[in-house]
Amino acid sequence: MTEQNKGHLELICAAGGITIEAATPITDGSDGEALPRFSMVAYSGEPMRVQGWRHPVVVDLEGLRIESQRKPIRFAHSAYQGVGHSERIAVEGNQLIAEGVVSRDTPAAREVVSSGKRGFPWQASIGAGVEQAEFVKAGANVTVNGRTFEGPLFVARHTVLGEISFVDSGADQNTSARIAAQVQEQQTMNDEKTQTEQNATTGTTTAPATEVTGDATPPASEKNTNTSTATPAAVNASSATTTSPGAASDEAVQRMRQEVAAESHRIAEVRRICAGRHPDIETQAIGEGWDATRCELEVLRASRPKVTGAPAIHSVENNVDGQVLEAACMLTAKFSKPEDLYEDKTLEAASKRFRGGIGLQELLLEAAWANGYTGRNFRASRDVFRYAFGHPSIQASSFSTIDIVGVLSNVANKFLLEGFFSVERVWRNICSVRNVNDFKTVTSYRLIGKDQYEKVAPGGELKHGTLGEESYANKADTYGLLLAVDRRDVINDDLGAITTAPRKLGRGSGLKINDVFWTTFLDNADFFKAANKNYLDGADTKLSIDGLTKAEVAFMDQVDSDGKPIGIMPAMALVPTSLSAIGTTLGRSLEVRDPGSSAKYPVANPHAGKFRVEVSRYLANTQYAGASDKAWYLLAEPGDLSVIEVAFLNGQESPTIETADADFNVLGIQMRGYHDFGVALQEPRGGVKSKGEA
Repeated sequence: MTEQNKGHLELICAAGGITIEAATPITDGSDGEALPRFSMVAYSGEPMRVQGWRHPVVVDLEGLRIESQRKPIRFAHSAYQGVGHSERIAVEGNQLIAEGVVSRDTPAAREVVSSGKRGFPWQASIGAGVEQAEFVKAGANVTVNGRTFEGPLFVARHTVLGEISFVDSGADQNTSARIAAQVQEQQTMNDEKTQTEQNATTGTTTAPATEVTGDATPPASEKNTNTSTATPAAVNASSATTTSPGAASDEAVQRMRQEVAAESHRIAEVRRICAGRHPDIETQAIGEGWDATRCELEVLRASRPKVTGAPAIHSVENNVDGQVLEAACMLTAKFSKPEDLYEDKTLEAASKRFRGGIGLQELLLEAAWANGYTGRNFRASRDVFRYAFGHPSIQASSFSTIDIVGVLSNVANKFLLEGFFSVERVWRNICSVRNVNDFKTVTSYRLIGKDQYEKVAPGGELKHGTLGEESYANKADTYGLLLAVDRRDVINDDLGAITTAPRKLGRGSGLKINDVFWTTFLDNADFFKAANKNYLDGADTKLSIDGLTKAEVAFMDQVDSDGKPIGIMPAMALVPTSLSAIGTTLGRSLEVRDPGSSAKYPVANPHAGKFRVEVSRYLANTQYAGASDKAWYLLAEPGDLSVIEVAFLNGQESPTIETADADFNVLGIQMRGYHDFGVALQEPRGGVKSKGEA
């Protein structure tokens, strides 16, 4: 994925702490019903793993543009599942804070409030458009949101906030969610009035009974308070204190906000101190409520070298195994985050044993020594190869712990995947995936057909259904390439030969699957056509508000074989690079202005937030039949109704690499990469194509 494309992605991120509280009641203007309010930490400022981005993403809060304080609050980022609206959005303490009202009367809004009463730990997630992103390389540091982070990661420097959603699991796990007091119902208010009148005769004033729900275990900051937390209960003032209902509610809300902010800060400090290197300490510190001082002390203790007696004496030949050799190769090649792949003791052993890095000759010699080779250098290179690869004529002097084929294959596979994921992967976002067990043609029946339930009479039998006659086929084929590390690379002691070659193989696989996929997708003249009612042409089909409206209507008017609606909603707009800017604008902007014809052109964008935008450079590439820089597509989610499918043998979505000794007449190492997959168009009613011109 390139930097250019990132500017046109929808960034969905950032889980946050959420509270729903009984602040000053707000009515909906119809029947006087009091509406729940919410308060949330929408984003903690920490790195997040976001779908479609190869490395973690940090949103620079200084560059976040909040165009309006009244933003839609949704459920799971769906424009069709509204929850309410915000009244205040601000950056406080390097966190994004939002407050507002559950003002929508939808099933989603009722689910949020109802589940909150039962203590469900809602989280928050923001939808933001990325205008500018900066890549921080491995080993480099960057300071964002008052904290310093180490690359590789992306910093979204300039973003525009679109909406905020309630979700059950977000991308930023540094903050937790709590559901606090719910809005009071009218009956409760009446009960309070009666209680107040009764207390007037005794001189006691009671605060309003507020239903409180939350986590089963109170936060550490609440454990030593005098307020009972055994059950959701009324919070009453002392008989010697007179407190108004509004003041008591405001104090409780303010205290709750402070506690959430303090807990978020504590967790962030624990994670900063542990820095991902002490997961056990981090888990215990968060769970047991440690402060930063105690956590830092435990990390220092764990980091001290452990002395168990006299220094051990190791022979050079016996202190290296396959894992250490792999780690040495990755360190020498400067692979990003080797600590994610190997234990600390393995990396330490590799660093001490191969301080200046390991060369290709040294790697082969280590494997040869493990198989009984007695030479001390690489001069007899053919013998080194025979011993290293365990030639049948060689009888190892002892059991070998080094499988050089496995070492080379494991190292190569990691660089293979790096190359594979370095090319465009838009295809993965718009297709469905099938797992096949062999290379035979597989047939599937379409999901659309005569599959409605029939009414069953009392005591009657269920009628037999049919799979229908509409079906599609697909099959996997093998694509591969052979590369060799020859004698010159070995003589030059070039370890890069076993890292560069796999990168090339991985990149070649990524390019091939793109080539096969887009060749199949763009060869769609008989798939998207007027007879299928999924093809539109004419000047009014260019990508615009009107063009998008026309495509949406065409999509939603599609019917099954019985002439009834298919019941599937469009979810994404697939556009070429030339339409990336207008596609992104239509996908996220609440307003679209045209100063040249403002009197006629609508300002409000009715499609904001409806569809995500996918941009592919293949759509307009003239090397592919059917390519166009004006045509665009409106597609359903692949899981609902897919227009195209990719089949992978045994579910293996990434390529495979194998390493072996070269043939007898060739001194070197052979590598072959292969990938088993197939691509086929599927359901025409899963999308609509707009020609974008007459």
